[in-house]
Amino acid sequence: MDGTYIRSHIDEEFTNFGQHYRYSYIPINELWIDHEAEHDERQFFIDHLLVEHRLMTEGMSYEKALPKADQAERKERLRAGDVSHLTRRGQTLPDARDVHERLWKRLENGISVWIVNGRLVRSVFDIDFTEGGHDHVYEFVPENEVWIDDAIFEVERGYVLLHELHERNLMAKGWPYSKAHAESSRLEYYCRHHPNELHDKLIAEGWA
Repeated sequence: MDGTYIRSHIDEEFTNFGQHYRYSYIPINELWIDHEAEHDERQFFIDHLLVEHRLMTEGMSYEKALPKADQAERKERLRAGDVSHLTRRGQTLPDARDVHERLWKRLENGISVWIVNGRLVRSVFDIDFTEGGHDHVYEFVPENEVWIDDAIFEVERGYVLLHELHERNLMAKGWPYSKAHAESSRLEYYCRHHPNELHDKLIAEGWA
């Protein structure tokens, strides 16, 4: 699926994949997987969705089905060798710097924005990592870093970046995650529909 279109026109909270019982706009017998810019994670997502959809069809709540679907996904990721790769076959603890793909920009306020290997982040650190994150939300993200998932296409990265910078700035002021995330999603969705304002909004968040 074209996740960029979905997030811009239907649901800004759509992640890497989904099914009807999680997102009601998805037809009941369809599984949707976002088209990836980097790395192939389709099998992981399919395994997850099949378990989640089956359990919810049987009446299980999303909150109870999700951990079981995550477990199936983790087994597939372990089998693929991602964890072994990042831990040198179990000889070391995973180092967050090993998921860095390239430094996008170092801001004047000391924040470093990195494009990261989203597949490795999900396999080793947090299976629910999606699109981006920062050190005020994820304990494995080094201090003063913002991460942007390399699975996101270039055309969409600016909106994700705006979300993460705005959210981090709000949380640095003491906002709770839930409130900061909701406000950042609102701003992101606004800019997706007013792309001519994206640059100025980024500058306001320190992207200079």
